[in-house]
Amino acid sequence: MSTSDPLPPAVCLVSGGMDSAVVLAEARAAGRAAHALSFRYGQRHLVELDAAARVAEAGGAAQHRVVTVDLSTLGGSALTDDIEVPKDRADDAIGGDVPVTYVPARNTVFLSVALGWAEVLGARELWIGVNAMDYSGYPDCRPEFLEAFERLAAVATAAGAEQGERFRVRAPLMDLDKAGIVRRAAELGVDLGLTHTCYDPLVRDGAVLACGRCDACRLRLKGFAEAGATDPVAYA
Repeated sequence: MSTSDPLPPAVCLVSGGMDSAVVLAEARAAGRAAHALSFRYGQRHLVELDAAARVAEAGGAAQHRVVTVDLSTLGGSALTDDIEVPKDRADDAIGGDVPVTYVPARNTVFLSVALGWAEVLGARELWIGVNAMDYSGYPDCRPEFLEAFERLAAVATAAGAEQGERFRVRAPLMDLDKAGIVRRAAELGVDLGLTHTCYDPLVRDGAVLACGRCDACRLRLKGFAEAGATDPVAYA
């Protein structure tokens, strides 16, 4: 590829959390024109979409689209339904089972939409921020799931079935814990103060405050502590 050629496109799932912010930076560092994709999926707290917009802009996304797929009509998750978000769980309990914050088949749905956009763009890579701290509890964050999705993509698309094109799901954070992700963010110059992680935030006088007690907050705070860094977001 000559220096005058455009960068190859890729679709990057951007939730607004720190993992997806780092993955967007990884895609850009790998020389991809990263097209950021976020979802309005019926989540109870739309502040994560505000964070996704900030992350996409700061991360140099080629464009940022938000697709509505209302999973709240199905229910079954504390993130979309009237189910209490677990708080103050012990570290060894987090990831030990599938938590109620799991949204049934969410990553399958999100990657399927990303695959469709990738085919339109001529992209052959889908970037996603799953990692080692999640896949023990969330079934759709495991390496086996990503490998199975790649096989699906080969037969579910015209590019794959008729042209023999291969779609790859890139998960560069898969083998990192949260401390490793915090360190990688620093290496890539990612501003984690733009991100939002909390499952049950409070909005006070227009400011969004993380609860500091849900699984997501506890893992995030633990990661910063182990990395010897200070979390820049505000907590209640």
